[in-house]
Amino acid sequence: MTVWDELTGQTDAIAVFRAAAAAASATPIEGAAEQAMSHAWLITGPPGSGRSNLAYAFATALISGDPDGDDATAKQVAARSHPDLTVLSTEGVSIKVDDVRAVVRSSSYSPSVGRHRVLVIEDADRMPERTSNVLLKALEEPPERTVWILCAPSEADLIPTIRSRVRSVRLRVPSIDDVAALLVAREGVSAEVAERAAREAQSHIGMARRLATSSEARERRDATLVSALGIRTVSDAVAAAARMIEIAGDDAKAITLERDAEEREKALRSLGVAPGQTLPPALRSQIKALEDDQKRRATRSLRDGIDRILVDFSSLHRDVLMLQLQGDSAIINRELLPRIEQAAAGSSAAETLRSLDAIALARTRIEANVAPLLALEAMLMTFRRSERAAA
Repeated sequence: MTVWDELTGQTDAIAVFRAAAAAASATPIEGAAEQAMSHAWLITGPPGSGRSNLAYAFATALISGDPDGDDATAKQVAARSHPDLTVLSTEGVSIKVDDVRAVVRSSSYSPSVGRHRVLVIEDADRMPERTSNVLLKALEEPPERTVWILCAPSEADLIPTIRSRVRSVRLRVPSIDDVAALLVAREGVSAEVAERAAREAQSHIGMARRLATSSEARERRDATLVSALGIRTVSDAVAAAARMIEIAGDDAKAITLERDAEEREKALRSLGVAPGQTLPPALRSQIKALEDDQKRRATRSLRDGIDRILVDFSSLHRDVLMLQLQGDSAIINRELLPRIEQAAAGSSAAETLRSLDAIALARTRIEANVAPLLALEAMLMTFRRSERAAA
């Protein structure tokens, strides 16, 4: 059993990182050259490709000094409790500059028990330029036996000066079969449910897991796609946009509500406040800071939920376009095939392409802080015009 065994569909990337860990360890493996190792790495790949999982597997191998890792280090890294591991992640919209400064300070410490000190920054694409410049200095003059691992969807999401100081490894999209096999092994779901979840999630591992384990998530997804196919009037578009915001909000609440309550309970317990006891005024600022963090996380969860709906819309119109062009690619949303066939027969390929452009524009607008409801309404109006033209 090695730290690489549970990683799915990334054979080439695993070979690169295992060779680097071997070059940095006391027991190198055959074929691992010394130059295989670098002090800073950037792992890029589409959402759900397993960027962070690969980063922590690599961290385990580096800290343990074993290309395949060891169980004790793997458990500590999994719990994010190893003294030589520093993790910076955000559940807000962006990474704060003060958080990066704190990580940069910790990078100057020597490893305490492991062979390397490893610093992992998840969602490095969420660093504004000012924040990125704070990190830049640490990457220019790295301490000995300190390794940075950044994760982002693409190299273009980071400023050029950072890209020039890291070694980039691109991940590929795992196959549907690989993701389905992982779901069967980890979650114990049936092969049929696993295949459908992996296909509808388009190999996004995290979303596939959610679809495979939550019937409510599957029902919400189907409801949004059916509503998109049924838009005929302006009022249909407006109502559908409001419903999609509601569905994304329900998804966000399902993910964050229970966790928020647990965090608040733990915070009160650590502050010595008994259940039901009035919060002392001196402690209100700490609870207020926790609530602010939770609000930022809820905002990000809502945006992520809306973006996921837009990705599902893209898959839906892609299916329509495949039928219109008589393509030989597999249909993603097979369970909705009769409706998709009806939509393909009632519109042209040019209209479907305009709808896909409208989806891309909506994603861009929401990323630029346009009100999500307005962006969705504008997008769905394009769907309506397409249907009317077909009639």
